Amino acid sequence: MNLVRVKLLNDKAVMPTYADSGAAGFDFYAIKNLTIPVGGSGIVETGLALEIPVGYEVQARGRSGLAFKDDIIAHFGTIDESYRGEVKIKLWNLGNAPFRIIQGMRIAQGVLAPVERALFMEAFELGKTMRGVGGIGSTGA
Repeated sequence: MNLVRVKLLNDKAVMPTYADSGAAGFDFYAIKNLTIPVGGSGIVETGLALEIPVGYEVQARGRSGLAFKDDIIAHFGTIDESYRGEVKIKLWNLGNAPFRIIQGMRIAQGVLAPVERALFMEAFELGKTMRGVGGIGSTGA
């Protein structure tokens, strides 16, 4: 288990929580009411800043309940270990009605994940594969 230090930037900020012992992601909570219009988007403030352990990131992800029940999609993003600003989540409303976010609502989740850094080397030829340069849909339906 890794320690993530959390700074509450606002008196309405809620410490991230796991819904249960089997949850991979922890919940982020909104600190303000916000209405997202049909077809529109909004940036939701969490009132949190994180100190992520060296060698890790937090992946910000949508909540499946919001996506399946309300057609609310979250931006999938990375919060780097070096970032110390407020975590904000962008949400899009793909539904048929304005969507109201209420202060204290769970609006996204975060997953702590290790980061593997790549070493890049220029190559004049790449190894052959069955797919080759085939693009989207080239391996089947």
